[in-house]
Amino acid sequence: MPERIAFLASDAPVAQTARAALIGRYSDCAPEKADVIVALGGDGFMLQTLHNTQSLEAPVYGMNRGTVGFLMNAYNESDLLDRLKEAEEEVVNPLSMRATCVDGTVHEALAINEVSLLRAGPQAAKLRITVDDRLRMEELVCDGALLATPAGSTAYNYSAHGPILPIGSDVLALTAMAAFRPRRWRGALLPKTAKVRFDVLDPAKRPVMADADSRSVENVQSVEIQSEPSISHRILFDPGHGLEERLIREQFV
Repeated sequence: MPERIAFLASDAPVAQTARAALIGRYSDCAPEKADVIVALGGDGFMLQTLHNTQSLEAPVYGMNRGTVGFLMNAYNESDLLDRLKEAEEEVVNPLSMRATCVDGTVHEALAINEVSLLRAGPQAAKLRITVDDRLRMEELVCDGALLATPAGSTAYNYSAHGPILPIGSDVLALTAMAAFRPRRWRGALLPKTAKVRFDVLDPAKRPVMADADSRSVENVQSVEIQSEPSISHRILFDPGHGLEERLIREQFV
């Protein structure tokens, strides 16, 4: 059972109220000294917390004070210690993104859910796709494309009609958004070890932005993406409500 808990909350009033109540009941410590970190908010805040604490040993247990809460557990103040004691751990690896802009600047970021490329103008984007240094698609005309992890496969990827991936699978989902040419191309399943490169064709006329878990880069020329196994995020879930169960359940809604 954890002795030291760090409570972090989003700016939403309901999350801040919950944090104050939990601190009053269980005390609080700095994340650097915690045995476990409790994140209060929605999925966006959970992703933010995981990114901000990735260098720490403590796992993160989320309680939903947001909207969807796919990565969160149900909120309850009274039995937190027992729930933390019984919680099951899932380990996820993020994607690393290296985006080179038209002006030559390079931006790097990590994404737990997905890296997406989106058109940033009135005309469709034109993308060239290379996988492991082998050209796989000369030209994809689309609103955008994304590469998703199993943990992120029910988020933006699923909304774009991409597949839901089992949490333990060593697979990434490459999904197109509103593909025009090849018409209705839905994407591909790639091994977790794959290195994917998108080149933007005619970026002056058809500008594209890249996004890694809501951290955006404008006017990209190329984007390279691969899994980052050296970084592991530890997420805690109530028994029977882990990511594997949630991914399966989502397919039968």
